[in-house]
Amino acid sequence: MQASLRPRVKICCIATLQEAVMAIRHGASAIGLVSQMPSGPGVISENSIAEIAARVPPPIASFLLTCKQDVGSIVAQQRRCGTSTVQICDSLIQGNYAELRRAMPGIGIVQVIHVVGPSSVDEARAVAPEVDAILLDSGNPSVAIKELGGTGRRHDWKLSRKIRESIDVPLFLAGGIKPENVREAIDEVRPFALDICSGVRSNGTLDERKLEALFAALECA
Repeated sequence: MQASLRPRVKICCIATLQEAVMAIRHGASAIGLVSQMPSGPGVISENSIAEIAARVPPPIASFLLTCKQDVGSIVAQQRRCGTSTVQICDSLIQGNYAELRRAMPGIGIVQVIHVVGPSSVDEARAVAPEVDAILLDSGNPSVAIKELGGTGRRHDWKLSRKIRESIDVPLFLAGGIKPENVREAIDEVRPFALDICSGVRSNGTLDERKLEALFAALECA
């Protein structure tokens, strides 16, 4: 992404059609719909994901966040939910990305990399050629109850910048971004897109005033 271009915005953990409409009205380019996870906020049923995704107008992207780790399960879930993109929040351990592409023609594939240290740079470099985008988050898949997103924590943005400079696909930046630090995130990382959940919520609900503050800050970025 060039420094002069404002990053796109994905509003994640959308729980209702009303939240989706609000996010899109304020300028979101994508919404995130969270399926069953081992931990974290925003989980809704697959029926709700399908209902919301069916009402999202193009060119807005609908992301299915999945913790599944095998091709067959991911493909079956996407078909049930009908989203335009699959966000793989854990590592793919059964099957490969080429199989996913063949089974889901036209569906975007985004792989999450949880930035836990320098090894995350190598992980992102290895995966990037196989997917449509990389999303950097602040979870930890290695703990007993996996953290696969929605932590609200900020990771090391210097590592995020290094990853962005090392890959040739779009980079989404997530983890602790809010209206107060969004300009710093852009200056530090220069991502293709920002992915925001807790930073625009109050008591778990999408907060219109925080959305307004976020997009106002972006206009100044």
